[in-house]
Amino acid sequence: MAVPARFARTIGLALPLLTAVSVTAQEAVRNVQVGDTAAAARIIQTDPTQSPDYTFKSGDFQMLLQPSVSFVWNDNVGLSRNNVISDFIVRPSVGLTASYPLSQRNLLFIDISLGYDWYLQHTALSTLALDSSSGTGLSFDLGVQDFNFNFHDWISYVQDSAQTPNAANTANYGTFRNAAGVLGTWDMNQAVLSLGYDHEDVLATSSQFNGINHSAEMLNARAGLKVSSHLTTGVEGTAAFTTYEQSVLNGNAAYTAGGYAEWHPGKAFSVTARGGFTTYQFDNTSKPSGTNAAIHTGNLNSWYGSILLSHQPRESLSYSLEAGHEVQLGIQSDLLEDWYVRPSITWKIIKNMNFTTAFFYEHGEQGVADKGGNLRENFDWYGGQLLLQQRLTKRFTVGAIYRLTLRASDAKTSNQSYTQNLIGLQLTYHPQ
Repeated sequence: MAVPARFARTIGLALPLLTAVSVTAQEAVRNVQVGDTAAAARIIQTDPTQSPDYTFKSGDFQMLLQPSVSFVWNDNVGLSRNNVISDFIVRPSVGLTASYPLSQRNLLFIDISLGYDWYLQHTALSTLALDSSSGTGLSFDLGVQDFNFNFHDWISYVQDSAQTPNAANTANYGTFRNAAGVLGTWDMNQAVLSLGYDHEDVLATSSQFNGINHSAEMLNARAGLKVSSHLTTGVEGTAAFTTYEQSVLNGNAAYTAGGYAEWHPGKAFSVTARGGFTTYQFDNTSKPSGTNAAIHTGNLNSWYGSILLSHQPRESLSYSLEAGHEVQLGIQSDLLEDWYVRPSITWKIIKNMNFTTAFFYEHGEQGVADKGGNLRENFDWYGGQLLLQQRLTKRFTVGAIYRLTLRASDAKTSNQSYTQNLIGLQLTYHPQ
């Protein structure tokens, strides 16, 4: 759903950056991807050779606090084609990363960022911001012989309508997400089996969108084979059972089955690909409410697929490409189906300075499998951002960003299309 979070993380510009670990995929598939990202982040951030900074250290326990403040101008806060409003936004925030290895295979890990978006002119839009740069939140790894268990709680509170392609003509759309669960892995050297369970709650940050409030029980399973030291391939499947608090959208069961491959020929290059079959089966629990008719959606059989490539051919240059096709739950309709592509390039030509160019494009259809009542539209959501990071001193980094977001829609309501420009500046403090 936007430019991936790793672009924002380079300087911690969390406020209006397009972050998207992906709330873009089917929810159970997304949790598998978040789990992979979080596991990699724990390895990196607890490796003293790669992440030496800390604010406090006592024995094996170490904690890093990174305070920052962002100043942003947004020329279209309400994502509207008509009656456009702008605002200045100030966000003070602090990032917390802490780890405590109880033993060589038992690790307690916390990664969370807490901030506040203060809208200077439209103060009613001011809101809490809670997220995690790695997607981890709270995590505990437990190793027992050939088995590894990861207990986790992933949490986020984000209200930025421009971070999702299926919201327009509003400044109030956002979600609180909390997923708690466990992932068990059996490593048999050449073969790896894993089984996971998550309970997820999703709540709208504004009563205007309470219809999306839901909970889901999600299962995932994976069997992988290490073909070589560089290549792992296997099969995976997920199941998710979603129940809505209100009778606006329809409860459903979603299943996926497919394969994946991970290729790492070296530390500088990696490719992850996955794809398979997906199906949604709806309970049609929606009921008429006020002037809104009940929503009726048929079962859908489709497919998902994605590829993520990253390469750093030299220290001064790195790039990545993410592309795919997916089906996801909607906001004003039960389902959305889309294609997306997200390339980025980071340059480090000048000492202590990083320059990142990132783009995104998504073509989607809302109201897939509609039988009545769903919002129906085809849309194109695209744009890009320029990100400049400069280390001022040993302890301070300044970052500047320009982001452009555009949305074009064939919906009868013309206000489903918009253009938004955003300019931001952030100052971050480093403990060492």
